[in-house]
Amino acid sequence: MPSLPTPPDIEDVVIVGAGLSGLCTAHALRKAGVKAIILEKEQLVAEPWRRRHPQLRLNTHRWLSSLPGYAMPRQGSGFPSRDEVVSYLTRYAEETGADIRFGTTLRRLVRIHDHWEMDTSAGRMAARHVVIATGKEHEPHFPNWPGSHAWRGRLIHSAALGDIARYRNRKVLVAGAGNSGTDVLNHLAGIRTKSLHVSMRNGSVFVPTRLMRFPIQLASPLMNLMSLPLLDRTLSFCERMCFGDLGRFGIPKRGGAASRLLKEGVSPAIDNGFIAALKAGNASIVVEIDHFDEIGVILKDGTRLEPDIVIAATGYRTGLEPIVGSLGVLDARGMPKTDENGEAREAPGLWFVGMKPKLTGYFHTACKSSRPTAAAIREALDESPRPATPDRQTGTPDIVLHPAE
Repeated sequence: MPSLPTPPDIEDVVIVGAGLSGLCTAHALRKAGVKAIILEKEQLVAEPWRRRHPQLRLNTHRWLSSLPGYAMPRQGSGFPSRDEVVSYLTRYAEETGADIRFGTTLRRLVRIHDHWEMDTSAGRMAARHVVIATGKEHEPHFPNWPGSHAWRGRLIHSAALGDIARYRNRKVLVAGAGNSGTDVLNHLAGIRTKSLHVSMRNGSVFVPTRLMRFPIQLASPLMNLMSLPLLDRTLSFCERMCFGDLGRFGIPKRGGAASRLLKEGVSPAIDNGFIAALKAGNASIVVEIDHFDEIGVILKDGTRLEPDIVIAATGYRTGLEPIVGSLGVLDARGMPKTDENGEAREAPGLWFVGMKPKLTGYFHTACKSSRPTAAAIREALDESPRPATPDRQTGTPDIVLHPAE
């Protein structure tokens, strides 16, 4: 691929994405004495959060949802609402002095000698280190269901759920009951639908929001210290103790929740009303979707349903292929292949943060992962001399820049 004309200045670090991982990394770099520029395609901080449904609450407790340098305010319940998250991230960007270039999209990334050249919507840029912080859940994913485009009903992704009141007295089919699907189902369980079916291919392991009034998510840092087999057994035991045998209600048998999180990035499902609705007969489990026709949905076992609305709670993709897909840094699922500090194994100077989910949640994970990434970038900058850059008019070298002390 031909290179772009070299811009006049080469930045030390450019971060792509002003979400929680990008903001955390900028803060950690600043503490390490490294200035970073953040490119954000939206016009406001937390814009994706603003588009989420108004009933949304974090599955992570506010004690595990504070970013470094500025604690999340104590207000409302223990699980922050959508609007609280928007307000917090906006204030965090202001308090930490993040240098954000809004309305700037990264189009192409090319490695040239000792730096990365970037084609952005705001012009050419270059940086010695580029940090991709656009998030694991960047693009809603729809399965390729045959006939879905001809179906006369309404098909939406769970990311576009909207006001839950619009589903009252409607026939609803939810495809998927992972973390995002169960969030949808928890809300739907609180209203009266005409019917509520849940299509499952792989069962989820369900854990309650609270166990004896204690927010169970607060135990996740201790759970992370367990071995993987022990953690799998602990989560399965917790589900059985709290809900009994969910197989009696049609939920498919599934493997260990922690193992699935590690291998597939699918978190355990946090219940806050759905399981009670299922046991009360207000929801029913069906097999996975096979195809659509104009007026109905046909399942793998031949059952035909005629819902008004299908909500695809079918996960997200990173959407990184157009930018870095040619660099050999992504696996088959589109996830980056990195070392323990977040640097791409096949592309030195290219870093990824916020892509590996853990039981503690994305906020806590962003805090933890940004520190070693920032330290490794600081070390790399200290070890790399700044080569002279030829002046584009005279051919003479520019002043050599050295890393900050």
